[in-house]
Amino acid sequence: MVVHVILSLQRKYPGIRLTVATKPAFLPVFEAVPGVQGFHVQTRGRHKGLSGLWKLHRELLAQNPDGIADLHAVLRTRILRFFFGAYPIPVAVLDKGRQEKRRLTAATGKRWKPLKSTHQRYADVLARLGYPIEMEPGDVLQKAAWPADMGLPQPPAAVKKIGLAPFAAHPGKCYPEDLIKEVLAKLSGEPEIRVFLFGGGPEESEKLRLWEAAFGNCVSVAGRGSLSQELRLISNLDLMVSMDSGNGHLAALYGVPVLTLWGVTHPYTGFAPFGQPPEHSLMADRDMYPQIPTSVYGNKVPEGYHRVMETIPPETVCGKILEILGPGGPGQARTTGERERK
Repeated sequence: MVVHVILSLQRKYPGIRLTVATKPAFLPVFEAVPGVQGFHVQTRGRHKGLSGLWKLHRELLAQNPDGIADLHAVLRTRILRFFFGAYPIPVAVLDKGRQEKRRLTAATGKRWKPLKSTHQRYADVLARLGYPIEMEPGDVLQKAAWPADMGLPQPPAAVKKIGLAPFAAHPGKCYPEDLIKEVLAKLSGEPEIRVFLFGGGPEESEKLRLWEAAFGNCVSVAGRGSLSQELRLISNLDLMVSMDSGNGHLAALYGVPVLTLWGVTHPYTGFAPFGQPPEHSLMADRDMYPQIPTSVYGNKVPEGYHRVMETIPPETVCGKILEILGPGGPGQARTTGERERK
């Protein structure tokens, strides 16, 4: 989610030098951003433990930073901020809004209002360092070349390319598999649609393989390439259908429309993909399940809340997909921000 903030920062302050310290798994995301240097943080290697964090802070100091933005606000970064406190370098930290989120996710007596987006919270950190920004819809990455090296033939221009990421970190955020199959069955009857299935891990990959075999216009992406290759594929999509999970945010990086299915979480917590209108969210029925959102991350499923996603009918999902794609072909599906960027 921070990429949009970085792009906005670069737009307002051309020539600014940015170093992003992150785990190696996330580096491909930042390597896709021109002008950003990635820094490997090895929390299980040389940066492990207190002595490792001391080493990390010394290595980051060698970058000669003019300011340090802590966009994580966890114990490790708190220790790093303590180390950096010995130097005359401005440091600003993310305000996660924990109290507001506790009120919104309370089982009773909810304070029902949309919270500040995480994108804006990141931007606020930069403002405290003296770099105020205003994000715009066009703060997205350029479409990349089709990843032919994944062994995936590029569909004809008339074919609408849909990504489907049916899994999430917690069961309370996953659309039921039988309903996913109904959606795929409906989409398989659309001759000018190709569905790319996203997932990871042996269990998810096997399910996607079976769905690929069962539905003629579906292709499983699992295990076929690196994250960098998947990002190139995602940038070529006309629509990403995602749970409240990372794939929706990856698609939003490129201005791809994202349809998000929300279970026990809710966009009011501030984690909706960048630049998506409210109508791109399909939410579980809060009249039936008033405790939604039960938590920020979806890890809390109260008794009787295991079937919240069933209140989003497959017919509604398919109808929204076709509505977003529109009658004008794949090019019409791009978000306003992506069109403005062009």
